[in-house]
Amino acid sequence: MIHLKKEAPSINVGQRLRELREQRNISLRKLAAKSGLSANALSMIERGKTSPSVSTLYKLAEAMGVNITAFFGEPQTRKSILFMKAEERPRVAFPRGVWEDLGGSQFIGRVEPFILTLESGGGSGPIPMAHSGHEFVFCLRGTLEYRVEDQTFVLEPGDSLIFAARLQHTWRNAGYTVVNALIVLTDFSESERSVNFHEGKL
Repeated sequence: MIHLKKEAPSINVGQRLRELREQRNISLRKLAAKSGLSANALSMIERGKTSPSVSTLYKLAEAMGVNITAFFGEPQTRKSILFMKAEERPRVAFPRGVWEDLGGSQFIGRVEPFILTLESGGGSGPIPMAHSGHEFVFCLRGTLEYRVEDQTFVLEPGDSLIFAARLQHTWRNAGYTVVNALIVLTDFSESERSVNFHEGKL
């Protein structure tokens, strides 16, 4: 079981999904059609009956025209210098894991760092992800398996991986202990980052 600090802001993904959807006047049925997910599955997520995988969040973000960081909370003013205390970083829980924003959602540049924590058997989900820019991965603890297109990479503590994020990719905890990894997304297009949402351009 993954334990988080009590003071850490934990995001209610279902509530956040409903807010993002309603702000854009998108019905459940329309979002289902655009994302490839069923309306029933989306309803379950919004009502907190089930937690979406990270790959599902990516599909939903793409369907609504926002970045994955839009799920980390309300819009904030972007800064050119950002200092964030450990207890301040927003966390989104998903099945057998936690995805933590290290400040990219509030930083003015095109870089979004995250900390990934995965229990044994946890992963990004069955749907491969792809987006613009580049992805850097640094394994801090455990055994993290990354599949990029038809190649599989097994990262252990100290190992790193960099690839073009337009390539289809998934990840999972391939071991028996908790995985911690630093993931940094860079050079993504402005159309894929949450700044468009923050500035009300969508």
